[in-house]
This record gives sequence, C-alpha cells and structure tokens, in this order.
Amino acid sequence: MKLLIKNALLDGEAKDLFIDGKFITRIGTNLAVEAERTIDASGKAVIPGFVNMHSHAPMTLFRGFGDDMPLMKWLQERIWPHEAKLTRTDIYWGTKLACLEMIKSGTTTFADMYFNMRGIADAVTEMGLRVLLGDTNIDNFDPQLTEKAKEHTKKVFKLVQENYGERIQMSVAPHAIYTVSGELLQWLNNFSREHGLLMQMHVAETEGEVRDSVKNFGLSPVRYLYKLGLLSPRLIIAHGLHVDEDEIRMLADHNVKVVHNPASNMKLASGGKFKFVEMKKAGVTVGLGTDGCASSNNLDMIEVMRYATFLGKVWRHDPEALKADEMLEAATCAGAKMLGLKAGYIREGYLADLSLVDMHSAAFTPNFNFVSNLVYAANGSCIDTVICNGQVLMENRVVKGEDEILEKAAECAYNLVRR
Repeated sequence: MKLLIKNALLDGEAKDLFIDGKFITRIGTNLAVEAERTIDASGKAVIPGFVNMHSHAPMTLFRGFGDDMPLMKWLQERIWPHEAKLTRTDIYWGTKLACLEMIKSGTTTFADMYFNMRGIADAVTEMGLRVLLGDTNIDNFDPQLTEKAKEHTKKVFKLVQENYGERIQMSVAPHAIYTVSGELLQWLNNFSREHGLLMQMHVAETEGEVRDSVKNFGLSPVRYLYKLGLLSPRLIIAHGLHVDEDEIRMLADHNVKVVHNPASNMKLASGGKFKFVEMKKAGVTVGLGTDGCASSNNLDMIEVMRYATFLGKVWRHDPEALKADEMLEAATCAGAKMLGLKAGYIREGYLADLSLVDMHSAAFTPNFNFVSNLVYAANGSCIDTVICNGQVLMENRVVKGEDEILEKAAECAYNLVRR
C-alpha cells in the first residue's frame, strides 16, 4: 500500500511522510505523490514505534494475579501451577490482548519468551506486529527433560520456518541458569549458532540468583555463562541487574545485549541499581522491556522509559545521570539494533514502523521539549495512530476487533483460575 502522512511534527517541523509498501521512501514538505490513502497528522508528532525487548505476552491473563509477592514464591505458588493449565486457546487470546495493549501504547515490535509458539505466532500474525519469539526451555537438570527440550526446539524451529512470514522471527530461549542445565544451555547455544538465531534468557535478576549461582556453580551468572561459552553477539539477557564491573566488560567484549525492565524490578524488589550508564560507556547495547503483565501489570513502554530514567537518577543522586532522549533511544533504535532491524528512526529507507502522538493534551501543554514531555509527562494513551510494516494497525485510537479481544481474554483468564 502507498500511504501518505501529512503535516506530522518531526524534529520541530511539519513534514509529510510517504510510505511505499513497508518502507518510508520520502520525507519532505508538501510532497506531491500519488497515495492510496492519506492520513492528516496535523497536531500530531511522529515517532518510531517502540521496541519492547522483554515480555511474556500470554501473561496478560495473570494481570493482578499474585501481586505483592517475592519472585520465587510468586513463580512457585502462583504462576507456574496455573501456567501448567494453559491451553492453546488461552495462549492465543492472552497474546491478542498483549498485542492490543502494545498497539494502543505505540509498540510495533516485541521480544517474547513463553511456550506454545503456534498460539502466539497466530495471534501476532493477525494483529500485525513484529515479534522475536522465544520458546522457553526448562529442563530442571533432568536428563530426560533435556532430551525432550532439544527435540522440541527442533520441532518449533521447523514450525516457525514453514508457517510464518518475515514479521515472526524465532530465537532460542532458555529460561535461566537455575532452571536449565549447562548441557542444554550449550546445546541451545550451538543450535542458535548453526541456524543464525538470537538467544534470550533471564540473567542476574536477583541477589538470590547470584548467591545460588556461586554456591552451585562456583561462579556468578555472567561468569558461569562465559565458562559455558554462551557469551556472544547472539545473546540477549533480560534484567542483568546484579553484575559487577568485570562482568560488564565481559558483556561488552562479547557484544552481549542487555534489557532493562524497571517496572518488574521495582515491583518484585529485585533491585533498582541497574548500571545503565556503565553498560553504555563500556559499549553494551541496552534496550528496555516491560516484562510480563503478571510482574509489571502493563505493557506501556512510555511508562517504562519514565521508570528507567527516574530509577537511574535517584540511586545515583544525580539528575543528569539518565536523560529523556537516552530513554527514547533505548526504547526504539537500541531495540531495533538488537534485532537487526532497519527501524527505530524516522528516516527514508527505514521500515515504516511508527506512531503518531496526539499533541492536544495536558501532557504536551506547554511543549517546550517534546521528548521530555513524552518521557516524563505522558503515557500510552497519547498514541493516536500506529503503523507497522507499512500497515495501519490503529487510527484515532481504534483497533479492529478490540471489543472481542477484551471479552475473550477475560473469559479465558477467569476460566483458567477456576480449573
């Protein structure tokens, strides 16, 4: 489709954007082009679509279920027992709800770790977003489960390759060092190398995880992964809260990417001293994520940007430590870079993954600094229109089929907790 966006605020000026297929092909003033559809963006600013680099999409069904508990108790007593009851239908509608929420708040791409890939991939395909799928592996150090996990990974890889398009990208996704054996970690790493896949996993999320790693493996989590040979440009670690200076250097030396999830870190009291400044200075690419709705309660990347910068300022006692424009970069172009996408910027030749921000609101009045207002004053409700891969997913805050999604997802959630 050929789409023309008229009069969108870009870098302080009203610009037209011409989208041909999935790319932004021209940016200028009063463009004279033939388009199949025109959107008048007067009074709206254009920004890149957010890239949510860590989520568990179907866990929208667990929103508000098991709040105010420590991480391991929350997992063992509330989440894992009910996750065992999830059906493919539950996964599908939970993911559609997550996609709806992300679209409504300006996210166009997300990285996900969960299971039942077909239910997730079907939902994402229909909703029009991009996703890095990670079929979560857990073997609990049981050799029989290790072999099953290997065969399952091969099966899922074939499934995704044969049934889904370019917006659906697969990764391998070992859950964490405390739920996945060293043998399976190394096998998954080799599989990812052989097939050119990224790898996602939770690393150094809590102090308890670090203590147990030293006790069980004789090394901290990052050093343990180094010993196993897992540190590489393919690896994306979620959280990375409890790492020291040498570990940051190791991550940088191996071009490992890190995702900061401030909302879940705060809620689960995992720790607030994420070393954003030190990682960036060392050369580590740092993105932002919401985590799942069971631990962060929403998928609003604008709120994540605000939490990340406020946390970074407060524990350092430095108002200049993390700035609004850094957070916008982390939420857009850094995530795109992690995924190898030509996205994250509003530029000619880049993917048409973008949002229009409604400026007619208190959050943008006055508008001395648009990025500051976006990060510090606004929330996802300021997003008016979302385009992904050149396709309009939301306009005037309306997403096709949203009433059905809300009804079906709620029905699945209530039935799930009764089983």
